[in-house]
Amino acid sequence: MKPLTQVDPDATVFVVDDDAAVRSALKLLLNTVGLKASCHETAAAFLAQFDPRAPGCAVLDVRMPGMSGLELQQALNERGAILPVIFITGHGDVPMAVEALQHGAFDFLQKPFRDQELLDRIQRALQKDREMRAALARKDEIRERFESLTPREREILDLMTRGRPNKLMAADLSLSQRTVEIHRARVMEKMNAHSVAELVRMMLDLGHTAPR
Repeated sequence: MKPLTQVDPDATVFVVDDDAAVRSALKLLLNTVGLKASCHETAAAFLAQFDPRAPGCAVLDVRMPGMSGLELQQALNERGAILPVIFITGHGDVPMAVEALQHGAFDFLQKPFRDQELLDRIQRALQKDREMRAALARKDEIRERFESLTPREREILDLMTRGRPNKLMAADLSLSQRTVEIHRARVMEKMNAHSVAELVRMMLDLGHTAPR
């Protein structure tokens, strides 16, 4: 069994399955390759302790008593969770798994499956989780920088990302060109940007309207 590579030491694989034998086998498998596993018999038990800040992924059985895997996925979506979800399905559950993918599930694996096949998919899910969390962290950092700008600096930023030259910005805002240059420099410094193109990318990351 090959170990997973580049694993976040804080990452946890959350296993939700009503079959105790399956939970035990998956926990052993995950621990064998150095992964932390948190196993739960029901969706309700998992949700009771779920922390959306926890990195990792979830391995869910589609059919469970009480709340099904699909209903659990919906509950996670409603909470704004970004945890990648891998469904374990029986042959008759494939249409349900396809539906789950349409609602944002990361992958599904049909029984019976090889251990390495599951581990490979878990590794891809953990990589996806790392990428999404890094993107969110970057967005939060950019938002903090943007919020540090004064109202005037935000006006300058808006005009910069539209490609307006200093002379026209000065005319638009009834300022001297020297004042515009000072504001531009402050915007670049506060946003920690090295080019206008980078500023444009930052604004797009925040969901601001693309430059006109």
